[in-house]
Amino acid sequence: MKVLWGLGKLLTLLFWLVVLVNSLLPFVYPLHPLVNLAGAVLAVLHLLEALLCFRSLKGREHPWRDRLKIVIFGVFHLLTIPAPTAPKASHA
Repeated sequence: MKVLWGLGKLLTLLFWLVVLVNSLLPFVYPLHPLVNLAGAVLAVLHLLEALLCFRSLKGREHPWRDRLKIVIFGVFHLLTIPAPTAPKASHA
């Protein structure tokens, strides 16, 4: 599964590169607004994911780095974060 998440991150990074190139050197007419629209929709979704996971990342070593990676990679970074383990209760 790690290979799939890594491939997803790579493809997401490639998509952001396409959006950046499109903003610097606009593509031909039908593609230019469509790439901008897709980039804007994906950016809003990734920001929403980062906001929804804001509290759950507080216990992490570098929560702001994780939030930035969620904004860039979205769910592909979220799935690589291990689930928090519950502390064992002591029955004294």
